Amino acid sequence: MQKDIYERIISFLLGASWGIILFGAIIVFKTFFILGFGLSFFITTLYIILSLFLILTLDAFMVNKERLLEAKKQTELLEKIYSEQK
Repeated sequence: MQKDIYERIISFLLGASWGIILFGAIIVFKTFFILGFGLSFFITTLYIILSLFLILTLDAFMVNKERLLEAKKQTELLEKIYSEQK
C-alpha cells in the first residue's frame, strides 16, 4: 500500500526522534556527569520522558490521520446505503 507524503514525513520524524533520544540521552548524561551521578541520571530521565512525550504526539498525528480516513470510508458507505434506500 502506498503511503502519502504526510505518512512518510511522520514516519521519518518518528525514526529521527528515536535517534535523537538515544544520542541525546548519552550526551545529556555525559554533560551533567561532572555534577554527580545522581543528578546526571535524574536529568537524563527527565530528558527521556519529555522526548517520549513528543514521540507520542507524533504518533497521535498518525492515529488521527488513520481515524479520519476510516471515517471518510464509513461516510461514503453510509451515503451509498442511504441513496439505495430511497
